[in-house]
Amino acid sequence: MDTFQELGISEQFIQALEENNILTPTEIQKKAIPFLLKNGTDFIGQAQTGTGKTASYGLPILHRVDPEIKQIQALVVCPTRELAQQIAKQLFKFTKYANFKVFTEAVYGGEKIDLQIGRLKRPTHIVVSTPGRLIDLLERNIINLEKVATVVLDEADEMLSMGFKPDIDKILNYTNKKANTWLFSATIPQTLKQIIDDFMADDAFRIEVEKKDIINQSITHQYIIADIKDKVNVLGQFLKLKQNDRGIIFCRTKASAQTLEKQLVAKNISAQAIHGDLGQRDREKVMRLFKSNRLQILIATDISARGIDVDSLSYVLHYQLPDQIEYYTHRSGRTARAGKKGYSIAFVAPSELDRITELEKELHVNFEKIDSLKG
Repeated sequence: MDTFQELGISEQFIQALEENNILTPTEIQKKAIPFLLKNGTDFIGQAQTGTGKTASYGLPILHRVDPEIKQIQALVVCPTRELAQQIAKQLFKFTKYANFKVFTEAVYGGEKIDLQIGRLKRPTHIVVSTPGRLIDLLERNIINLEKVATVVLDEADEMLSMGFKPDIDKILNYTNKKANTWLFSATIPQTLKQIIDDFMADDAFRIEVEKKDIINQSITHQYIIADIKDKVNVLGQFLKLKQNDRGIIFCRTKASAQTLEKQLVAKNISAQAIHGDLGQRDREKVMRLFKSNRLQILIATDISARGIDVDSLSYVLHYQLPDQIEYYTHRSGRTARAGKKGYSIAFVAPSELDRITELEKELHVNFEKIDSLKG
């Protein structure tokens, strides 16, 4: 099945998909959508970030929602506010040409809860939320889950690594008897196996997408060797060569992102960082600048970048290689969107060359070495 129509997606959604350049189903979509459209059972989908999981569960949810019932019928729980905003925005885009209205509300920490409570008083069919804010709203009896038929845990392993397991347990205790649970995760660590054992059916349908099926073939993978003491200077040379191009630079920690921002600003390079210590208003300001092309370079951590969706990025730069291979896929997937070409460039010390070999082997890609940064 090579088209969304063959997967069973309604024509009214296909028109919106085409408008958003979502033309060919990804591997996870091919495996998940037909099952989720036809079956009302628990589901586990293992696939790396950036493989099209939102459409994998979002389109089946939109098919299942009854717009005549003015209550919450589906709940999507995800790790970060940016990802919650992106999911809600994507669901809204999918319904542009639908002959009925589906109302989705995103709720998350960092925004005044009173504003979100006010919006939830309107008819709402789907809620997308971060775990902590959802617990807060449930304990205040603001959200009624009586009609919820589907609960999606998106980026489930990431939520657990951020310490949300108690919140996830509590949320599933609220909903599990009434709803099917659809779990999407890049990895299945032991703590996630506990949630699966405690809250999901023994015969939950499982699919897995292999790493070799998920890499965008329009991305060119490259690496630059730079000693740690020279790294920021080499980066400065690279960015001046690319001054007309937009890109994201990834660091492993928020401290590294903050330090790199100061170092680049000192070199008269316009770059701003987003990380966990940045307030919601400041994060939104930085993202507005970046999305509107007034900021060329964004520095991000893996967590803070969840939910970033920006078109026309020329490159992704790994100033520090990620701890997990899955994060490399997530990072590099920010470029080469909508059929365009893009570059994923790793800055590595000589002692890290074995990591490049590991990435080549695990992801079935070839890295080109950049020997010179001249013109």
